[in-house]
Amino acid sequence: MRHLIALLTFFLSFTVGSAALAASSDAHNGPTTTMRLITAENGIAPNTRYVSAGLHIELEEGWKAYWRSPGEVGLPPEIDWTGSENLENVEMLWPAPTRFRAFGIENFGYEKEVTIPLKITLSNPDAPLDLNASVFLLVCEDICIPEEAELSLSLPLGSGIDSESASLIADAAARVPGSIDQSDITLTNVAFDAAGTSLVVEAQNPAGWISPDVFPELGEGVAFGAPDIRLGDGNRLVWASLPILSDPVTEPEIQAETLRLTLTDGTLAVDAPTPDLSDAQTRPPFSLTTANAGMVELLSIALIAIIGGLILNIMPCVLPVLSIKLASAIKAVDQSPARVRGGFLMSAFGVLAFMWVLAAGTLAARGMGMTIGWGLQFQNPLFLAFLLAIITIFAANMLGLFEINLPSGLMTRLSGASSGGGYGGDFATGAFAAILATPCSAPFLGTAIAFAMAGRPIDIVVIFTALGIGLALPYLLVAAKPGLVRMLPKPGGWMNGLKVVLGALLALTAGWLFFVMWGVAGPRATLLVATSLAALIWLLSPLGKSLGSARSGTAIAAALAALILPALVKPDQMSPTEVAETSWAVFDRGQIARLVSQGDVVFVDVTADWCLTCKANKALVLDRDPVASALTQQGVIPMRADWTRPNDQIATFLQDFGRFGIPFNVVYGPSAPEGVPLPELLSSDVVLEALAEAGAPRLASR
Repeated sequence: MRHLIALLTFFLSFTVGSAALAASSDAHNGPTTTMRLITAENGIAPNTRYVSAGLHIELEEGWKAYWRSPGEVGLPPEIDWTGSENLENVEMLWPAPTRFRAFGIENFGYEKEVTIPLKITLSNPDAPLDLNASVFLLVCEDICIPEEAELSLSLPLGSGIDSESASLIADAAARVPGSIDQSDITLTNVAFDAAGTSLVVEAQNPAGWISPDVFPELGEGVAFGAPDIRLGDGNRLVWASLPILSDPVTEPEIQAETLRLTLTDGTLAVDAPTPDLSDAQTRPPFSLTTANAGMVELLSIALIAIIGGLILNIMPCVLPVLSIKLASAIKAVDQSPARVRGGFLMSAFGVLAFMWVLAAGTLAARGMGMTIGWGLQFQNPLFLAFLLAIITIFAANMLGLFEINLPSGLMTRLSGASSGGGYGGDFATGAFAAILATPCSAPFLGTAIAFAMAGRPIDIVVIFTALGIGLALPYLLVAAKPGLVRMLPKPGGWMNGLKVVLGALLALTAGWLFFVMWGVAGPRATLLVATSLAALIWLLSPLGKSLGSARSGTAIAAALAALILPALVKPDQMSPTEVAETSWAVFDRGQIARLVSQGDVVFVDVTADWCLTCKANKALVLDRDPVASALTQQGVIPMRADWTRPNDQIATFLQDFGRFGIPFNVVYGPSAPEGVPLPELLSSDVVLEALAEAGAPRLASR
């Protein structure tokens, strides 16, 4: 490449003012582009083996053409040389691309003007050259248009350089990435995570990085999202993590010979076609500097997190927790103010303790390169089985199916502990309430979670602590004013009826969790867990006494079976038939751009069986008129992304919008190719306005 640039510069120094021959084809003037075939030479000199040519493309304002690797969607330029004479081979040399977004999707390419250098090898060094190029070019703005051009250029025997064409080709050739081995840049680490869902690249530049970017290529069908780029070591080290938007890559796909990296930094561009993966390992960026906000912004986001946590107390997902909170309040009616205060403080501490465990798990998962997000513990069958076992036993006990009688000695010790404190149950109440309140998002919560997930470890700890404080505020309020519990009725016979009501609420919660497990682990695992828990309840009830001494061992076996079976039974494949029957298309991020380019509006609903707010949005807004009718009209495509089970494509889609929890809805259209994100709680007016803004037919004129 450097030899080509030097050769062109040498020729230019002798050709200022020389007579120009036909070193350019006639221009093809399309609706969005002007294309020409150009050559640096005016003719074929004796013993000429190579000719420097280029495809010169001028694009209208806002339109883009694609690089050799277009990104998630798109097509690179293609040239068919059929009909050319004295042409042995043509090598396309690709100038370094820039990153741009179309329809909310990361793409690589060019805008305004680009020349793609062409290294032409002649069949006969002493014969004229006739070039016939059939060019296919896909250009995109709000829509994508394929353009085709027939370009012809003939070079007779002769000599001379066309200065204008040679300058265009030389400038473009200077932007073609050179080999990283011939630069001062060193790749210090290139690695895929264990799940094959992200790529980490580290590179050292002694001169320092300014605004680096990384463009990976891994064959057809593998697309990468926007990189998380951070600088360290005095800006001499760059760390970049790129999510894989397609299906996770497998071992054969990540061999070194299939991976190609292009690194850019302003005018600097280097190419690493076969990076060394032998000692590669993904490393978190915790030691690198980042552009996270300062203390003032962190405190501001923490305040937002407190508000979001408080709002969680009145979200639909808090319904299963009401019985627990009410039971703890009634229990405290006859207690001393000091005991009430201590009990509710311990409940608040239980909420915070769970949030700290969640923060620690988030940090550990991020350090291992795993997908992180709010409420993802409900995608784990073992976690669901544990919750089901606890709630089912509590519900059955409150409904009077059995009474758990502890040995008298233990009862005496517990009674003594209760009079002096006995705060273990209060702590467990708070922790359990926090666990059940986390499957869904809430207003303000998304902003706080997005800030934490994209930030430093300290950001995660502070924000999760603030969320816990917000969620625990009702407990803290009672702890500050213990007299509030005096407003409840005195304990009496009415509590037996209340106990049945609370047991029924817990039974409904168990039913919901069985529904969630059905979607996460499949019907076989769910039925096995249900059977084991039913056997456990029977064994704990008076009917189980018939087993005699074998009763305890059998009960333990049933409990263990309920907890372990979800890990042993392989989940059934999720079928898209249910989505099709309800007229929702299955989520396909790559299809969004194609539909929008055709003038359609796409409404994306990211949901899950474990998200109660999602269910509320569906029942109250999406499945009711006027929204239901709007989503079925001509030109509107409703698309549902089911996140009940782990799905890295959906997780990446959310992260691109700075979201780490659900519900999440976004509307794409000709007037909104980047998407219009909607709030967590939907209303008919919000959805209809977004559809109209995106360009939905009929609605736009409302």
